[in-house]
Amino acid sequence: MAGKPPAANKTVDTNRYDKEDLQEALRVLREGGIIVYPTDTVWGIGCDATNAEAVRKIYAIKQREDSKSMLVLLDSAAKLDYYVDVPETAEMLLDVNNDENDDVKPMTIIYPNARH
Repeated sequence: MAGKPPAANKTVDTNRYDKEDLQEALRVLREGGIIVYPTDTVWGIGCDATNAEAVRKIYAIKQREDSKSMLVLLDSAAKLDYYVDVPETAEMLLDVNNDENDDVKPMTIIYPNARH
């Protein structure tokens, strides 16, 4: 895996979140640290997925073998090619998921053999 994926192309609605908390989370991520964040059902443990040392920290915290997969959240389907080979079926699902305004709705696809 060479380089970094494309930069984020969306902004966070900072009116919904405390701006200082977001800035602190970004600082921690950029420095290779670990954050916790709320999801719709549980708290997630997160890091910069492009930082190998940060990823190792997550595996250590979870006491998980590094041969097991880990969830990677992306803000754009354009970044998928950096992490996985996208099968044609998945590309069709992603195309269908776009609405008439070209907005993408949240979608979960499990890809085999992610790059790391």
